[in-house]
Order: sequence, then structure tokens, then C-alpha cells
Amino acid sequence: MFDNVWLIPLFPLIGFLINGLLGKKIKNEKVIGSIGAFAVFCSFIVSVMTFSKLIGLPDAERSVNIKIFTWMTSGTFNADIAFLIDPLSCLMLLVVTGIGTLIHIYSIGYMHGEEGFYRFFAYLNLFVFSMLLLVTGNNLMLMFVGWEGVGLCSYLLIGYYFHKKSAGDAGKKAFVMNRVGDFGFLLGTFTLFWWLGQTHGIWTIQFTELAKNANLFPTGGVVTVITLCFFVGATGKSAQIPLYTWLPDAMEGPTPVSALIHAATMVTAGVYMIGRMSFLFIRSPETMMTVAIIGACTAFFAATIGTAQNDIKRVLAYSTVSQLGYMFIAMGVGAFTAGVFHLMTHAFFKACLFLGSGAVIHSMHHALHHVHSHDDAQDMRNMGGLAKYMPATYGTFLIATIAIAGIPGFSGFFSKDEILWQAFSNPLHGNVNMLIWGLGACAALLTAFYMFRLVFMTFHGTCRIKPGAEKALHESPFVIVFPLIVLAILSIVGGYIGLPKLIGDLVGGVPNYLEHYLSPVFANANEYMHAHAHHGEHSHSLEWGLMGVSVVIALVGITIAYMLYIVNPEIPRKFTNAFPGLHRAVYNKWYIDELYDFIFINPCKALGRFLWKGFDVVVIDGIVNGVAQAVMGVGGVIRYMQTGQIHNYAWTMAVGVVVIIGYYLFK
Repeated sequence: MFDNVWLIPLFPLIGFLINGLLGKKIKNEKVIGSIGAFAVFCSFIVSVMTFSKLIGLPDAERSVNIKIFTWMTSGTFNADIAFLIDPLSCLMLLVVTGIGTLIHIYSIGYMHGEEGFYRFFAYLNLFVFSMLLLVTGNNLMLMFVGWEGVGLCSYLLIGYYFHKKSAGDAGKKAFVMNRVGDFGFLLGTFTLFWWLGQTHGIWTIQFTELAKNANLFPTGGVVTVITLCFFVGATGKSAQIPLYTWLPDAMEGPTPVSALIHAATMVTAGVYMIGRMSFLFIRSPETMMTVAIIGACTAFFAATIGTAQNDIKRVLAYSTVSQLGYMFIAMGVGAFTAGVFHLMTHAFFKACLFLGSGAVIHSMHHALHHVHSHDDAQDMRNMGGLAKYMPATYGTFLIATIAIAGIPGFSGFFSKDEILWQAFSNPLHGNVNMLIWGLGACAALLTAFYMFRLVFMTFHGTCRIKPGAEKALHESPFVIVFPLIVLAILSIVGGYIGLPKLIGDLVGGVPNYLEHYLSPVFANANEYMHAHAHHGEHSHSLEWGLMGVSVVIALVGITIAYMLYIVNPEIPRKFTNAFPGLHRAVYNKWYIDELYDFIFINPCKALGRFLWKGFDVVVIDGIVNGVAQAVMGVGGVIRYMQTGQIHNYAWTMAVGVVVIIGYYLFK
């Protein structure tokens, strides 16, 4: 029934091979871009067909393993090239290929004229291929191949402008920090395989087999060790404290790369992995609380930094870190469906925001180049009043901003409200729930503030661009605007498939389609939580009240931004002058990068210099050079004995004979 699933990752791989091997000879940008976009679009079509087949099956049968061939076998270890098709992987396929197609189409216009055009599309196709392997692999090893693949591609794409030192440094930073997380993933995999095999004789890393034997895992203990290892991997990929600093620096890559990494692919990998392993995570209360608290702290912490950034892409980057924190809150409180729901809605509005920012940057670059200005095209302080020059970009950007702020009727409201409600009412963490909800609510307030700050500074007020440059400001071509329109529509309607029961009952009994769709995937985790957690009673009035609070929080954030950046734009400057230390700390990202340099980077460099100059030069080179000098010294002495002159040898023999005879005569 699902015999064609292997085509989904194959199409982007073919696109990568064609553009990577032949792109330099093809040269035509439209052909290269079309190959890349068409490859991912074909994957999207097959994904839609797969999804339609899956939903036609009964709930109990919505999990299919498709084995292509045996990959490796060693003793009790076995790994296949095989795909798992279930509601979760199907949803991820639709998000990755759908958003990926739109980003590829956008890139045709955005990357026009760039050196290495073919190389960019080759990397982009390889990125999508790796992500598709990650979400469809039916075992931990195949997932890890995709996991490493997206890490490699992120290095290539973030460092795309390799002639810039900052881009190269950002690529290396992303690569190294992700390797730290990946080590945790491997430790978790090895420990899980060893423990289950040694204890119960079940040697497997296949997800369906692991889920089938979930009842064999104890509560806590070794499960806590395993899940914490996996969580370290998730913090690296999904940019959570303390492994988040690579993601804002990823802005050095082209804007379509930022959209792909931040919206639909790499950063969601950690969330997806926890969701896929939910049957294991739910059995460790310690890990679940860790996930929830780290997520809440990340959501709030990143939001504070976003309030003071002036680079339009960097604001969105910290927004991504913060929104990923919400997803981890959901996973940590056992609201796995809500976490996946927010992953999906976030993909819609965050892709729209990044692509919209790219359209703004594209127009700003053109305008500044027109007047030969070297001002920063990404600095919002150089913008203002762009709405009248770029109405389509402004409209779509505003819709996505309303969605991320959590205004009712838009997709972000439904998923964010569900997470906050589950954080408050979940039965897992007792009084800690209030802390988690409080941090999430504060993050929501800051999100609404800094996102509308971005909108007001960029599109409203007086145009602050260099005089004369405003004449060159223009709306982007249709190939750039079209994906924005599609994503803006999804940012509105995307949330209605996951209507909370409270709202669904109010509008005529509309069910939560997403919850029903994903229920087979999280059935094991939900059953365990219901059986072992202490459930309290929460009234509908409390849920309505908290929903109202979240709306008020969003409106307060928007109002503050409006008052500060539209009504009285002088207030931010006065605040900065009144609290220069606080502003500097927030602007410099609380000096976390500097702290990491002090604790990790500089000591490693010092150790490296010591091993080089103190050990390598003195000890290793000293031994090598000493041996050489000793050999030369011995050789210098011996050479006097080996002169090649016969009379010297005869004289030496004569002396030797006299010595020997003398020894025997006089001993």
C-alpha cells in the first residue's frame, strides 16, 4: 500500500545530485532553481498521497513499517533502511516538504545573481533529504543519519558566504555545538540498546518494537539516564539552554536558509525526537520536569533578548528559540499533541516572517545600493514606513506577527493557549506548574511586544533610509510574494484543525481533529500518564479564565509596543539612557557568549597552546631532535674509526693484538 514512500526522500536526493554535479555546467538559474523546487514538490505530492492513504485506515492500523533493505547486521545488532509511516511522521512529511517547496520557490527570486547559485540549491535539496530521513526512519540509527545530515547541511548553508569570517565562524559554531548534543543522542541510543538487550533479551532500536515493549521499562532509574542523554541531543538540535547560542548566529546564512532551519526542519528535530520517544520519556518524572523547566526558562530568556535587538533577522532568531521553548514545555508536561501542534503552526508563521524579512532586506539592499550607501540593510533603525512601498509584504508579515503574538482566530493562539493551559493544569509537576505557566505567560507578553516592535520599526512611522533611497524601494517579484501569501493563509487557518474542546463545543461540537489524528502515536504515553499521575479537577471557567488572561497578555504587549514606537518614539531612547547597564546586558545577549568564551573557549585555546608549545615543541620535538643529535654525535665519533685508509686499520689491528697478548701475559 505504501510501496512508493521511498520516493519521498529520493526526489530531493536526485535534485541534489543533478545540481551538485551538473549545476556549474547548466548555468541557467531558472533551470537550476526549477530542478531544486520541483524535486521537493514531487516529494510533497507523494507525501499528500501517503497521508490520504493513512487516514483511510482504522486508527489501530495507522503504523506501517516499509523495509527497503538490510543496512547492517552485527551479532545481536540489526539496522535496516526502513521507513515508519504513522500519523506523526506523515504530519512532519507534509510540513517539511510543503514549507520546503515554498522556500525553494522563494529562493529562485531571492538568490538571483548570487555566486554559487547551483551550490545553494544543491545544499538546500540535501538538507531536505536529510530531514526526511530523520522523520521517516523507523529506527534510531537511520534517524541519526538524518540527524547528522541536517547538522552537516546547516554548516554548509550557514557558512554559504564563506568569504565572510563571521559566516565561517557561525557555521563552525553550529557544527561544534550540535556535535555536543549528538554525543548525548548516541549515548542514549547505546544505553537503551544495551539495557533492553541485557535485561530482557530484546535487542532492538526499532521504534515500533521499543513502543511495544514500553511496559518493560521501569519508572525512573536507567530510563532517566537514557532520556536525559536523548534530551541533551534535543537541546543541541532545538537550541535550548545551554546549547542555544548557535541559532542566532545562523543568521549569517541567506534568508531562505534561516527560514528552512528555523521553521520546518532542523530546529524541530529535537521536539520530534521527544515526541517519537514519548513512551520512554513519560516514564521518567525527573526528565519530564527537566524538559519542562528548561523549555520555560528558554522561552522567557530568549524573549528578553529579543526585546533589544535591532537586526530584523536576529529578532526573529531569538523568537524561534523562545517558541521552541514552548514546544519543550508541552513535551515536558506530557502535552505531546500540543507540542506537535505548535511545531506545525510555528512552521507556518515563522517561515512567513523570515521570508517576509528577506523581502524587506532584498528591497533595502537595492535601495541602499542605488544611493551607494553602506548602511546595514538588516538594521530596523534604518527602516520605517515601508508599508506603503511593500504592501503585500507588509500584509503577510502582519498576519504572521498577529499569529505568533497569540491573537484569537489565528493559528498561534490555539497552539500557544493549549500549551499554557496544559502547563497550568497538568498532573505531573505539582506546584512547579505555576512556575512553568508563569514563565510561559511572561514570554508570551514579551513576544507580543518585541514582534510588534519589529513591525512598527520596520513598516510604520517615518522612513529613516538614506535620502533618495526611498525612490528605489519596491515590492518584491511574484516569485517571492507568492510563498508569503500561501504561508499567511496557513498562519490564519492552520490552527483550526486543533481547536480546544472548550471552543469546539462552543461552536457546535467541532472536534479536535489533530488530537484524534495523533492519538495512536501518543496512546502509550497518555495511558501511562493517566494511570500514574494524580489528576485534579479543573473547571471550564478556570480554562476560560486562563484563555482570557493569555489574550490580555498579548494585547498588553502589543499596546506597550504601540505606545513606545508609534505614539511616543522618544521613550525607548530615554529608557536606554536611564538604564544603560540593563540595556547593554540585554543587547549583548546577557553576555552568554562571552561567558562561554571565558569558561570553555579560552581554556581550550590555552590548553591547545600549552600542548603545542609546551608539549609538542618541548617534549615531542625535543625527543625527536635529541635522538637525531645523539645519533649525529655517535656517528661523529665512529667516523674516526671508519676512515677508509688501510694503514689506519693495520695500526688498529696491531694495537689490538698487543693489548690482547699483554692481557694474557700479565693477568
